[in-house]
Amino acid sequence: MDQDFDSTWESDGDQGSHWLKFFMKPGVVVQKFSLLVDPDDSSYLPRRVVVKAGTESNRETISQRTFSPSDFSKRELELFPFPLSTYYSVIEVCIKACYQGGIDTRIHGIKLVCQTACMIIPESENVCEDIFTSESTSRWPKLDSFTPRQLFHRSILLKRVASLIDKDLSYILPQWQYSRGGLGAVTSLRQLWPLCSSRNALIEQLLQKTTEKPPSDMPVVYINRIAAKQHREDPTIDPEQKKTVFNQLMSELKKHTKPSEYNFRWAGHWTQWWECKFLQEGVIDQGGGFRDSLSDIAEELCPPSLDVDVSLPLFIRSPNQSQDSSNVYRDAYTPNPSCEQFAKYSFVGQLMGGTFRSQEILVLSLPQFIWKQLVGEPVTWTRDFVSVDSAEVKLIDSIETMEASIFDSTFAEVLNFTTVLSNGKTVPLLPGGEDRYVTYEDRLEYCRLVKKVRMSESQAQISAIKEGLTQVVPQQVLALLTWQELEVKVCGSPEISIEELKKSAKYDSDLSPTSSNVKVMWEALEGFTNEERSRFIRFITGRRRLPTTIYIDSADTGPSSLPTSATCSNALYLPSYTTVEQAASKLRYAAYNCVAIDTDMSPIE
Repeated sequence: MDQDFDSTWESDGDQGSHWLKFFMKPGVVVQKFSLLVDPDDSSYLPRRVVVKAGTESNRETISQRTFSPSDFSKRELELFPFPLSTYYSVIEVCIKACYQGGIDTRIHGIKLVCQTACMIIPESENVCEDIFTSESTSRWPKLDSFTPRQLFHRSILLKRVASLIDKDLSYILPQWQYSRGGLGAVTSLRQLWPLCSSRNALIEQLLQKTTEKPPSDMPVVYINRIAAKQHREDPTIDPEQKKTVFNQLMSELKKHTKPSEYNFRWAGHWTQWWECKFLQEGVIDQGGGFRDSLSDIAEELCPPSLDVDVSLPLFIRSPNQSQDSSNVYRDAYTPNPSCEQFAKYSFVGQLMGGTFRSQEILVLSLPQFIWKQLVGEPVTWTRDFVSVDSAEVKLIDSIETMEASIFDSTFAEVLNFTTVLSNGKTVPLLPGGEDRYVTYEDRLEYCRLVKKVRMSESQAQISAIKEGLTQVVPQQVLALLTWQELEVKVCGSPEISIEELKKSAKYDSDLSPTSSNVKVMWEALEGFTNEERSRFIRFITGRRRLPTTIYIDSADTGPSSLPTSATCSNALYLPSYTTVEQAASKLRYAAYNCVAIDTDMSPIE
């Protein structure tokens, strides 16, 4: 180890019993391992060498080499024919035989070429242990129980798995013409897709292969937005919703286009799909009118304000919107279980596919329960349906674990085998369910049936949306996306500036924009990304986008406390933070980890 070739290690023992044991630093992978020898040592030269590797208590043979005089002349005996790809904490070099039958051996030095584990991952960014600080992982409380070293090694493992998937990614996806099936094998790998370097190129390739020429003549559509506005103000004027922008557009496109030509599978640079002539408006559409029509459609399908009636029956406000105590997806809409206008749902899916392929957006405020099904991710009751009806999830979960005495005093001869859908309609869970009371003994069967019925209440509508979406975007592309990525591609990332946030803020009498903790808060939020600001708004209001009003009040807590919120009143209770770093850490943690905390009332209430 002293780089002095004249100094040696010389063994003293029985023939074949000599060894060198190396304890490797964590995360170090050996690429080349050589013993340095002197050809003049004759019978002291190691001829047969066995290398074992593993842990202190358990090692296995990974290399066996037999050397000849020609190897000795090089003065360097390489122990591995190829670089290692695995970290071993202990490497043991066993000298099993010496040249010319010698007993003891001499080693003049060793030569090691090593890399840290992250450096051997092909085409990946380097990862080091230093990035796993408590501040950087504050968004994910489940990581608190792991040391930075454990997180480092787990990240390396995930990258290695992703690098293996990269090699075969193009072979495990079915062809475009078989896009309806064959994707079950890749579902469990979906969360690793963003780590695969070849994924984006494969998505682009799939989109290019399915791109078609746009229509030779851009269709001109005539839309009366004044009539659409009158319908929103008084739906009784137009009970069949024919005057909505959505239905006017759909009718106009049918007049001027053939379905085979107008499939939205166009190159992304073709950014205007139709030319709008707005009746009684002086608009010359060079792209702006077209984008206005998409915005109008989005507001008709999923109005951003609670003060506006929903113009179309395709989507309804999710139960979460009417629950003041809910803090999850309070701006979300869900497909109407009673609406059977499946051709229109399919058209919505086509519009979503068109925005995916282009730079346009269609802001549809759908819960993760819907987005997951559109990309083919599995959904669960507790984790996903809570984004539709959190009160129902909490109630059913509480009934499952409830003691008999509490159940009998609360639900005996009150609860029957029915459930209320998102549209307010009561349906039986089984034949004659209206006349059958739920007992403590069959409560689990009741809970199972509620979950089954509620989670499938809009299945036909979701399937129709997906049918339209996959007419435009190949199913293989959706299989390579997470649900969050699809939502951003369709709806865009919410742009939330500090200026707009400040405009939406109102202060309690004890606070003002010049209060020290308020100034610290705004400075902290300036360092937030758009996603983080969106989550901050959601923490306070239950909504992810502006416009909304935020009421800021003082909290009777010190700077070490987390902020609290009341989503029913859009109120933020701000502790007395004194530094920007302190405020940023607490606000970010609350925004990511406190959105589902609900202490307003019990599930039964």
